[in-house]
Amino acid sequence: MPRLLLLLTGGTMLMTPGAGESGERPLTLDEDRTSRDLLAEVPSLGRIAEFETRLLFHMDSGNMQPADWVTIAREVHSQLPSYDGIVIVHGTDTMAYTASALALMLGPLPKPVVLTGSQKPIVEVRTDARQNLIDASLVATLAVPEVCIASGSRALRGVRATKRDAWGFSAFDSPTLPPLVELGIGIDVAPHVMKPTALAALDDRLEPRVLAVRVFPGLDPDLVRGAIRLGVRGLVLEAYGTGTLPNLAGSLIPALEEARERGVPVVVVSQCHRGFVDLGRYEGGAAAEKAGAISGGNMTVEAALAKMMIGLARHGNGEELRAYFTSSGVGERDA
Repeated sequence: MPRLLLLLTGGTMLMTPGAGESGERPLTLDEDRTSRDLLAEVPSLGRIAEFETRLLFHMDSGNMQPADWVTIAREVHSQLPSYDGIVIVHGTDTMAYTASALALMLGPLPKPVVLTGSQKPIVEVRTDARQNLIDASLVATLAVPEVCIASGSRALRGVRATKRDAWGFSAFDSPTLPPLVELGIGIDVAPHVMKPTALAALDDRLEPRVLAVRVFPGLDPDLVRGAIRLGVRGLVLEAYGTGTLPNLAGSLIPALEEARERGVPVVVVSQCHRGFVDLGRYEGGAAAEKAGAISGGNMTVEAALAKMMIGLARHGNGEELRAYFTSSGVGERDA
């Protein structure tokens, strides 16, 4: 029987239900609830694998910070050789950020690392927690050697996933890549799942002083310049469509030129969930590229932020970072 490690970081799955409607007692983390309680709540897990359990955090994922990604990455890296896979229970709000960071820090994997969570606590009668935990455990026993998110009867590549719904059970989507696994009556593993690769040495360096800015009509370029002057080390711009930025009224191009002069790299991703950035398609994007902006292709903003933090720490702010962003080591963008 497979051996799985179950790591707990917190999230709704481990919470005590609130009193009900908005304005009443909110959901709260149950400090006494451990991974053993999850196994007791879902006894059928024992027919999937032998589990060992470990508590890393009791945290609402809204409080997750880059330093916590490092803690999780170190634990996964040290323990993965001893198990057939690892399941991480995590809050859904920042799960896509953590999944992206873990995938990029750990690199290609020999075995699955599966994040899962829920929209309702596991102790509630009607909840998505039990099925998500079962699905994540099943995926962790398959030949799916990637960091992925199991939710809504699917497993999605971690660096392509984003949270799409705050109230429905199908909380996540992967707009630019089909699921790695679909769990219906049968279990279908997609052909684009990565091949297993030996676990590399862990490089867990991060530069957290980065900023994401959503472009919108009326955005004052002085605010962007102010952030650059205050010490931002990297900037992710969520642009229109294929990477269009304002280059006439309210032009951001002078701010990008100042960023280049100050050694602050700028990556452009799209606000659209589907499609990709092509900076040469319109004048605003072409002007941004001339000012030094890097195309994020079809990366999610979560993956772009994590990659900026990791890339700055590993490669600095020059051409090596540009090359790192245009590569796709763990499938974070189409090559």
